[in-house]
Amino acid sequence: MAPYRRALRTAGEGAAAVVVATIVAAVGLFAFARVQWPAFNSSNVTQAVTTVLQVGALVVLACSVVLLRRRRWTLFARVLSWAGLSGLVTVTLGMPLAATKLYLHGISVDQEFRTEYLTRLTDSPALRDMTYADLPPFYPAGWFWVGGRFASLLGLDGWEAFKPWSIVSLAVAAVVGLVLWTALVRVDLAVLVATATTAVVLAYGSPEPYGAFVALLIAPALVMAWGALSRPVRPSGGWGSPKDAPGGGAVVGTGLFLGLAATFYSLYLGIAAFTVTVMAVVAAVLARRAAGTWRAAVPVLVRLGVIAGIAVVVALLVWAPFVLEVLRGGSTAGSGTATHYLPETGARLPLPMFHGSLIGLLCLLGTVWLVGRTTSSRRAQALGLGVVSVYLWYLASMALTALGNTLLAFRLEVILLVLLAAAGTFAFVDFTRWIVLATSENQRVRWSLIAVGALGALAFTQNIPQVLANEITVAYTDTDGNGERADQRPPGAGAYYAELDETITAALGRPRDEIVVLTADTTFLAYYPYLGFQALTSHYANPLADFEGRAAAIEDWASVETTDELLAAWDESPWRGPDAIVFRQGAEGYTLRLAEDVYPNDPNVRRYSVTYPKSLFDDPRFTVSEIGPFVVVTRTG
Repeated sequence: MAPYRRALRTAGEGAAAVVVATIVAAVGLFAFARVQWPAFNSSNVTQAVTTVLQVGALVVLACSVVLLRRRRWTLFARVLSWAGLSGLVTVTLGMPLAATKLYLHGISVDQEFRTEYLTRLTDSPALRDMTYADLPPFYPAGWFWVGGRFASLLGLDGWEAFKPWSIVSLAVAAVVGLVLWTALVRVDLAVLVATATTAVVLAYGSPEPYGAFVALLIAPALVMAWGALSRPVRPSGGWGSPKDAPGGGAVVGTGLFLGLAATFYSLYLGIAAFTVTVMAVVAAVLARRAAGTWRAAVPVLVRLGVIAGIAVVVALLVWAPFVLEVLRGGSTAGSGTATHYLPETGARLPLPMFHGSLIGLLCLLGTVWLVGRTTSSRRAQALGLGVVSVYLWYLASMALTALGNTLLAFRLEVILLVLLAAAGTFAFVDFTRWIVLATSENQRVRWSLIAVGALGALAFTQNIPQVLANEITVAYTDTDGNGERADQRPPGAGAYYAELDETITAALGRPRDEIVVLTADTTFLAYYPYLGFQALTSHYANPLADFEGRAAAIEDWASVETTDELLAAWDESPWRGPDAIVFRQGAEGYTLRLAEDVYPNDPNVRRYSVTYPKSLFDDPRFTVSEIGPFVVVTRTG
C-alpha cells in the first residue's frame, strides 16, 4: 500500500499547493490593480517594478532550496517554494499587463476565438460550440469551462476574466508541476527544475494559456510515465522484489495527465500520447531482452492499456457531446482545416541548443546530459524519449505536407524547450557537483558556480517581458470590451460594440445566446455571447458546421433580387438563419469581409468581400440602424 499512500500524499500536497498558488496570484493581481500604472509600451516603469518583484520571487525560491537541502523547516520550505513559484508567474505576467484588462496578444487573431470560447462558457456552463448554434464543441473545453466558472464566481464578463484566469491557472499549473517533480526527484532539485521549466513556458508558451498549462506538466508527467511503463524484471521473466512491481500510482497519474491534456489541448495530447506509446514500445523491447521472452512485454502493454482507458474516460468529460453527434450522423466532410498551416518554423527542425542565448546554452547542456546519461539515468531516458518523439513528430508533419496536411509541429517548439530545459537543469546540477569534486570541494568554486546559475536565472527571467513585448503591446493597443484602449489612445471600431449590443437586444428582445448574428467583425462575438452564423476562419470553425457551405450561402444571399427571396433562402437553409447582421458601410452597399483557406500558401487565409444591396433591407420586416462604421440589420418580421 506504500505506493498508494505516497500517491495520496502527493495529491494532498497538490491540493495545498493549488490553494497557496491561487491566494498568491489573487493577492498579486488585486494589488497590481489598485495602482494606476503607465502602459508597458510607453514607459519603462512597469518593467522596473516587474524586475524588482521577480528578484523577490527568486529570492524566496532560493531560500526554500537552502532550507530543503538542509532539511530544516521542511513544511515551511515547501509552502515557501509554492508561494515563490506562483509569485514568479504572477509578477512576470501580471505586472507588465497591470494597466490593461486584456491578456497577452489582446483580442487579436487566435486570442479572439479563445476569448469568444471563454465568453460562451461564462454565459452558460453547457458544453456548446464557441460560435455556432446547436453544435457541441470541437475544441477541448476544459480550460475554458473552468475559466467560465471562475468568471461567473467573480461576476466578470468572459473577456474581462481572460487575463486573471490565464495568470491564476498558470500559477496553479506551475506549483502542480513542482509537486509532481517533488514526487520524482530530490525536493530541492524539484524546485530548481520546476523554476527553470516555468520560466521557459512563461517566455515562449504563455500567450496560449491553456496549452501552457499542459506544457508546465509534461516533463514530470513523462518521467512518471516512463516509471509506470519501464520496470526492472528478473531474467526468468518474472517480477523481482515487490518494489520492482509496476507503480499503480504512476499508471493512474499518467492516465490522468493524458486525460487532462485531452480536455485542454488536442495537439499536446497528441505529442504526449505519442511519446507514451514510444515509451511502451521501448519498454517492451527492453523487457523482452532482459527476460529472454516476449511474455515479459505483456505487462507493459497491459499498463499502456490501463493508461489509455483512464485517459479516454477523462477525455469524454468534454469530448462526449461531439463524439455522440458524429455517431448520430453529423458530417465533418469538407470542413475542419485546423491543420492547414505551415509557417517557416514548421518547415525545419528546431535546434535551440545551437542558439547563441541563455536558453540555447541551457538546451545545449541538456542535450549533452541526455546523451551522456542515457544508460544511467531514468530521468534522462524519459526526457530523451520525449525529445526524440518531438523530432519524429516534426518529421512526420513535414512529410504529411505532401498529402496536403500538417501535424502543426511548429507549436511543439515550446514542448521541446521545456524538455531540454529540464534536462539542462539536471545537467547544471550534475556538472556543478563534478567540478566541485574535481577541485577537492573548493568552496570558492562551489559558490562561483552557484552565483553563475543564480545570475543566469535572473538574466533569463527579467528578459521574459521583452520576449513577450509584441504580445504585451497588442494588449495595450487593442480596444477592450469597454470600448477603451489601455494606452489611452483613440479606440478602434470596438468602441461601438456596446451600442451594437443595445441595438440588437432592443430590437429582438431575446437573450443574447438565442440570437444568431452574421458578422465579419467576430471580435463582437468575443465580447458578447451572441451565436454566430460564421466563424472567423475555417481554421477555427467546428468541422460539423460546414464552413465552406455557409460561406457559399452568404455569397448566394447577396445575389438575390428581392427581400422575399432572401427571407425564403434563410428559412430554407440547413442552418439557423441570422436574426441580425452587422455589416460595414461600403460604397456600393453593405459589406462583409470573409475569409477562405488557401493552404498551402503562407499566409494560409485569403480575405474577400461580399456586398449586399441596401434595397434588400428596405422592408418593414427589417430594422436598419447605422452606428459608426457599422450597419445593424435585425429581422423583426
